[in-house]
Amino acid sequence: MKYFWIQLVLVLGAGTAALIFIRRWDRTNTRAWKRIAFVLFVLANIYAVLRPDDVTWVANRFGVGRGTDLVLYLMVLALAFLALNTYLRFRSLEKKLTDMARTVAISEGARLNQERFDGDSVGKL
Repeated sequence: MKYFWIQLVLVLGAGTAALIFIRRWDRTNTRAWKRIAFVLFVLANIYAVLRPDDVTWVANRFGVGRGTDLVLYLMVLALAFLALNTYLRFRSLEKKLTDMARTVAISEGARLNQERFDGDSVGKL
């Protein structure tokens, strides 16, 4: 009962994150494996909050002294994944934007040339 309030806050936070993610499920361009990974992450988070001694047991099996250290290491990996994923997504969007700008520029150039050609031929008739 000693840790009830912090556990309640953490579980509610994880649940809120899951609900926000699920509510925007159809609007996000996330792949299925990212969705599954997020749901598993939320479930693992809730389990770790409710059963911290089990996390320490798992950490000891992996050769890590404390459960909090294991959680920290996993969070560093998750943050690195998030940063890399965001970088790759921005890079992809920049490429798409560049390709679209080039297409518009070529189309506009062709249209202006056609207008100029049509204007010149009308004046010569």
